[in-house]
Amino acid sequence: MNLHLSLAPVISLIAGILILAIPRLLNYIVALYLIIIGILGLLGPQAFGA
Repeated sequence: MNLHLSLAPVISLIAGILILAIPRLLNYIVALYLIIIGILGLLGPQAFGA
């Protein structure tokens, strides 16, 4: 049985749980998520050997 996890859904799940637990973290989680996705988008798939 192979289990293939993508990065974005895992990050979204963790962020959702943290927001439910501590609503004050919403601004920081959204900001970090956008920064990470932006950096990954700028680097492109060639940066990860895909």
